[in-house]
Amino acid sequence: MTHLLNRRNFLADTATGLSGIALASLLQQQQLLSAPTDPLRPQIDASKPFASRESHHPSSAKRVLVIFCSGACSQLDTFDYKPELIKQHGKPLPGAEDLLTFQGKQGMLTKSPWEFKPRGESGKMVSELVPQLGELADDMCFLHSLTGKTNTHGPGENFMSTGYTLDGFPSMGAWTTWALGTENENLPSYVAISDPRGTPQSSVNNWGPGFLPAAYQGTEFNATKPLGNLDIPEGVTEATDKSTRNFLNRLNQQHLSKFPGDTELAARISSYELAARMQLSVPEVTDLSTESKSTLREYGADDTTNPVKAKFARNCILARRLLEKGVRFVQLFNGAYQTGGEGVSNWDGHKSLAAQYSKHGPVLDQPCAAMLRDLKRRGLLKDTLVVWMTEFGRMPTFQAGASGRDHNPDGFTGWMMGAGVKAPYTYGATDEFGHKAVENVTTVYDFHATILHLLGLDHKRLSYYHNGFERRLTDVHGQVIKEVLT
Repeated sequence: MTHLLNRRNFLADTATGLSGIALASLLQQQQLLSAPTDPLRPQIDASKPFASRESHHPSSAKRVLVIFCSGACSQLDTFDYKPELIKQHGKPLPGAEDLLTFQGKQGMLTKSPWEFKPRGESGKMVSELVPQLGELADDMCFLHSLTGKTNTHGPGENFMSTGYTLDGFPSMGAWTTWALGTENENLPSYVAISDPRGTPQSSVNNWGPGFLPAAYQGTEFNATKPLGNLDIPEGVTEATDKSTRNFLNRLNQQHLSKFPGDTELAARISSYELAARMQLSVPEVTDLSTESKSTLREYGADDTTNPVKAKFARNCILARRLLEKGVRFVQLFNGAYQTGGEGVSNWDGHKSLAAQYSKHGPVLDQPCAAMLRDLKRRGLLKDTLVVWMTEFGRMPTFQAGASGRDHNPDGFTGWMMGAGVKAPYTYGATDEFGHKAVENVTTVYDFHATILHLLGLDHKRLSYYHNGFERRLTDVHGQVIKEVLT
């Protein structure tokens, strides 16, 4: 009987094994192996719900800044240049002469009131409505073929922020901070900076936790209205306040020791402790008096001729400061909903687009461009992902009897900048008039999947069991847009 462990068999088995490993590695690189599908849930210490956690795979981005233009900012008047729309100005949209959209019948094709000009070395065409953002085109990765599921503002905001048109689902920031925690335990892990004029139409749904633990809801405040009730009461010294908090902490720990394993109690105590730490950290980060005059001027925060712009500029400075401090997810809103306002405080340009956008463009342009330049100058873009989005796009026609564009979820623009994305780069395209996505048609699910991927998270495995379902930000859809990744 030949011994199984001889030199010849050993060498043969080794060669076969190595070739098998090499084949498996090659198949994995080409993504021909079946990927694991079992849920990956974060292991969370209830007493430290915001502690930083490991990602599923190596990440490009440590944190995210979302710039959300509420009201459906027109792609055709900002970033999606359509020469044919200029040529066919005043004519019907071919094949859609009787088209009815959100607010009714459409009029004629209408070119943008603003000229488009080539920007940077790439020559990317960007509108004069946002000239300073246009100067940064070489740093941007444009997605011109986004598509949505609704043409109504509230559900549209829900869809962009949560992946669902209905209320009650977790926001992107809630999913992110539930999965990854934060890098600064003295500040909220997730901050929603509302527009100085008010909240977006879907309000807290944009930063809500849905069915995730309530701790992962975004904390809403802005530079004009910082968090309230943080000041030490009158007549109480800082020393007394600190001693009181230390005494309360000892009582909490003694109480917690009597109920080992009570995660709800531990989470509640942790939330109160964070609130106490925020008494010191939030006033510090919202105090913009330490910013130089040159910084305030660069952002437009000292613009006395445009108070709304100055306030939004201060929000942009606040966003940069929060990212510097390690806040994981910052959601910055531009535009607010006001009942009866007919879109005057957001990008809902139905009736008089030129007049409304002439007000909104300057509010967005200089402050946001300054913030992006500042992030780049400070080295923060190396590991910060910036995402610009709006709930859907606009029609290439003006509405019949009006001077504005109706809602259009069939083709619109978003862009990314910073960690892990190609720049300058353009992905996807709408048709010659900017009406429908026709090249590399991209869903919001794909958009979300790509954002999570850049954070080191597998969108197909990051799930939460709720009411009999494994729920995901991307539902049962979505593919990472690999073409835009570095």
